[in-house]
Amino acid sequence: MSPVLASNTSEEALDIEVVPFAFSTEAMGFSAGMAGLWKHAGQPQASLFAAGLGSSKGSWMGFFAANNYTLSPESRWLISGQFYEGNFKQFDYFLGDAASNASSFDDRLIADSRDAQHHIGFRYILPWGAGKQQPIRAALIPRRTVDGDAPWNSGVSSIEFRPFYHAQSLKGEGVDAPSEFGRAEEVWGAETRFRWDNRNSLSSPTMGSLSDVVITADPGADDRASWWQWEVSQSWYWDLGAWKDLANQQVVAFNVYTSDTPSWNQTTAIDGVSEYHRPPEFAGARLGGFYRLRSFQTGRFAGRSALSYSAEYRVMPEWQPLGELPVFDWYDVPWWQWVLFADVGRVADEYDLAELHRDMKWSSGVAMRFQVEGIVVRSEMAWGSEEGLFRVMINQPF
Repeated sequence: MSPVLASNTSEEALDIEVVPFAFSTEAMGFSAGMAGLWKHAGQPQASLFAAGLGSSKGSWMGFFAANNYTLSPESRWLISGQFYEGNFKQFDYFLGDAASNASSFDDRLIADSRDAQHHIGFRYILPWGAGKQQPIRAALIPRRTVDGDAPWNSGVSSIEFRPFYHAQSLKGEGVDAPSEFGRAEEVWGAETRFRWDNRNSLSSPTMGSLSDVVITADPGADDRASWWQWEVSQSWYWDLGAWKDLANQQVVAFNVYTSDTPSWNQTTAIDGVSEYHRPPEFAGARLGGFYRLRSFQTGRFAGRSALSYSAEYRVMPEWQPLGELPVFDWYDVPWWQWVLFADVGRVADEYDLAELHRDMKWSSGVAMRFQVEGIVVRSEMAWGSEEGLFRVMINQPF
């Protein structure tokens, strides 16, 4: 399918691209879907993105995002929203003790699920570093100069407030077994996120750093206890230079992530039963999935606290044939990237750095990434101590 281009009332072409895709995995079966991107959707810096797929096993998912809307050209606020719904048949889930660091893959439950993740983000660009002047441009420009090593003299700093709704309902044998996690099937709350983006590129950084500090809180309700959690993610990037006649770019990227749920051992009475102030497994500190311990399924490990390290060696070859291949030649594909990566990490029932560094799980793998119409698409194969997984998704992991 070729890109969709249409005319608006000002006789300018709408910048809309549509990409079909298909893949096959053991869990999903044969899956096919479509993704679409509308750049400059109503405002020059804004975009709309939608994707959906269905599978031969009856699973489906849909995703919609509205990104980077602002109140005025002079505003420091960016407003975005993401909305996801999914229905999955006979997937593996890890609940209670089956999600602990000491658990095995055989502890899994096989169930049907209905998932939802929605949030709206209100991001304020702070008047520091590159954000002092033209804050919206500074935050969204694809490439920028790294001028220093502190938020007040380099990079873009922001504070974001994200109200959210997450839900997961499971159907299958064993899903109602007692668990040390919260028993709610849905959580309502808000994230408060401080970000310092001191990278020289949003899509393929070669130097600088990215820092995130996140506080997440669910105030609770009559049928569920409140809880709160903090997370810290820190990434660094080092440019190794070109590799003569082979690569235009070589980069080493490193990320450390850690999280804790301080309310974990607090209790309250709900309907006459003492309940801990803990999130359910799908909303708390987790490892496994698209970003950390990538050979493990999403949410394979969950607990009060988590710690993980990830390292990547990223190479951008001089040889770039994608723009000449069928289908790819319909789109702007300026680069592709080959990647070697390794992850280690674990969860625990208390925040103890010594404990979090013992018996860590590991993953390693290879990936190919390419930028299509401004979006980074990544496909990767990861292996670890339990199984191997192949995934296709968007955006760099860090």
